[in-house]
Amino acid sequence: MDHRYRNLVAKSSPKRQHHWQGQRGQAMSDEQPVGGPGDAFAFTATWRDYLPIAASNLLLTIVTIGVYRFWAKARERRYLWSHTRFIDDRLEWTGTGKEMFVGFLIAMALFTPPILFLRFGFQAMVLRGQAGPAAVLFVAVYAFLLFVFGIARFRALRYRLARSYWHGIRGGSDDPGFRYGWSAVWKPLVGFLALGLMIPWSMVRLWNERWAAMSFGPYRFESNAMAAPLMLRWLLLLISPIVVVLLGGLVAAAIGGAAMVAGGRGGMIGVVLAGLAVVGGFYLLVALIGLGYWAAYLRQAIGSLSLGGLRFQFDARSKDWLLLFLGDIALVAGTLGLGICFLGYRHWSFLIRHLGAAGEVDLAEVTQSTTRAPREAEGFADAFDFGAI
Repeated sequence: MDHRYRNLVAKSSPKRQHHWQGQRGQAMSDEQPVGGPGDAFAFTATWRDYLPIAASNLLLTIVTIGVYRFWAKARERRYLWSHTRFIDDRLEWTGTGKEMFVGFLIAMALFTPPILFLRFGFQAMVLRGQAGPAAVLFVAVYAFLLFVFGIARFRALRYRLARSYWHGIRGGSDDPGFRYGWSAVWKPLVGFLALGLMIPWSMVRLWNERWAAMSFGPYRFESNAMAAPLMLRWLLLLISPIVVVLLGGLVAAAIGGAAMVAGGRGGMIGVVLAGLAVVGGFYLLVALIGLGYWAAYLRQAIGSLSLGGLRFQFDARSKDWLLLFLGDIALVAGTLGLGICFLGYRHWSFLIRHLGAAGEVDLAEVTQSTTRAPREAEGFADAFDFGAI
C-alpha cells in the first residue's frame, strides 16, 4: 500500500460506503460542473481553462516537429483526469511524456521492418519469380503484425489503468498480454473466414478477454459482452454495400440511357453527376450504418463491464456519435486545422458525459493494487494514442 493511501485511511471512517443509482453526467457548461452530486461521473473542465494548454501544446508540437506531442498528451491527460470526478474524488494521471516517447521508439523498432517488407520486399520477391516464398512470408509477417498490435492494445489498457489513480488506488495487470496477442490473430481470422459473419463474435470475445485480465485496486474487472444483440446491425452493414451498388447501377444505367437519347454535352454532365452522387451516397450510407453498429457495440461492451459491486453503463447512440464527428469536422475546418488540439478534450468530455455506473463501493475494503508497477516502456502502444476503450 503506498503512502498516499495510508494517509487516506487515516482520514476516513472505517466503514464508509457510497450507494447510488446509475446516473450519468449532464451536458457541460461554462458555469457549472457536469452532472450533480448523485452522479457517478462528472467532468468539471471548461474549454476556456483548457485553451492555454491546448494552444501551448500545439505550438510546442509544431516547433519541435512533432516530438513534443508525447509530453503534450501527458499534459492533456493530467488536466482531463484531474477534472474528472468519480463518485466523491477526482482521478489522477501519473503517466509522463518520456514514457510515451520511449514507447514510440519501441513501436517504431517493432513495426517498421515488417511494414517495409510488406511495402517493398514482397514486391521484389514476386518480381524475381519467388511468388511462393513471398506469399508465405507475407502471411507470416501479417500475422506477426496482428500479434504485436494485439499485445500493444492490451498493454495500452494496462498502462492507462496503472497510471490512473482514484483515492490513491491504481489499476493494472500482471498478465504480459502474449496470450491476448495470439487471440488478436486467430479470432478476427475466424470472423473473416466465416464471410465476415462472426466479426461481432471476435470483437466481443477480444473485449471480454482484454478486460478480464485487468484489475483496479483489489477487484478484477468482469465482462460478459455478447454478440447476439449486435448481429442485426452487422448483417445490415454487410448487406448495405451490395444493395447500394445494385441500386446505384440501376440508377446510373437509367440516367446514362436517358443521356444517350438526349445526346449533347448536358447529357454527359448529367451522367457524371449521377455517378458522383451514387458513389457519395454509397460511402455516406455505409458510414452511417457502420456508425450505428459501433454505437451499439460500445453500449453492449461497456454495459457488460463490472468491477466489484459496480456495473458500468454507456448510453451514446448513433445520433450522439454523428454529432460528435460533425462537430469535430466543423471545429477543425472552421479553425483551418488549429482546432485539432481540442479534439482530445471533446472526446474525453463525450465519454464521461455518456458514461455511468450503478452499485456500491466500500472504501474500507479498497486496498492498493498488488499488480507490479509498470515500466516506462509499457506505453509503447499509447505512444500512438491507441484508445483504451
